[in-house]
Amino acid sequence: MSAPSLAEVKAGGQPPGLKNRRNEEHWAGRLYMRDISPLFTWLFVRIGFSPNQLTYMMIACGVLGGAAVAVSAGGTTGLVWAIAGALLIQAYLLLDCSDGEVARFRNRTSVTGVYLDRIGHYMSEVALLAGLGVRAQGAWENGGYVELGLLAALGAALIKAETDNVVVARAKSGLTADPATGDRALRPESTGLALAREAVSLLKLHRIIGAVELSLLILAAAVVDKVTDTLTATRVLAVAVAIVAVVQTGLHFVSIVASRRLK
Repeated sequence: MSAPSLAEVKAGGQPPGLKNRRNEEHWAGRLYMRDISPLFTWLFVRIGFSPNQLTYMMIACGVLGGAAVAVSAGGTTGLVWAIAGALLIQAYLLLDCSDGEVARFRNRTSVTGVYLDRIGHYMSEVALLAGLGVRAQGAWENGGYVELGLLAALGAALIKAETDNVVVARAKSGLTADPATGDRALRPESTGLALAREAVSLLKLHRIIGAVELSLLILAAAVVDKVTDTLTATRVLAVAVAIVAVVQTGLHFVSIVASRRLK
């Protein structure tokens, strides 16, 4: 049997509408990574990697990205490790695209794969936020910024848990995973809450606790810190992500409870 072509892998791994999936496709995937990933997916298929093996590699890149930003904060070394962290998170994003593409091309999608993918996102975001806290502290020691990083990590994990437990609650109640009303179920029943939700969503502040966005913000802060020879930018970022994580955790909870997703 001849090896599949790049076009065949792309057609099988990226069905129509993939880039337009609501709340599933990352903006960076739509912007550039889905254009790059088929080449790597083709290579992974040729090598013989399974979808789950790629997901494990994705998790490793995400966790190592968090560890990298925590290694050093100040000066040239700190900037180098921030670059390393950003590159590892880009590899994480690439593998997050490719594991699903390989699964679809080989018709090997599985519940295990979905589970590993979700756990991978939890672990990667938690690692990066905790790493930012250590970086802002300037050393591997207890301090206020370390606690802020851990607080932000807890918030990020809780936000994902709040979302995932909607599916758990519906399944335990004998309902389908997605409400029959589709996207309308996401809107709070209260008009005031619905408008508030839309306003908050437009600000996109929640994105700064996402792995891809945060890794780029850490890199930008590292550049500023290198120029100013301080840790001010990184510390401001650590405070900002902690505030956003805490506020978003509460708002997300209220949004879910007030919506039709639990009905």
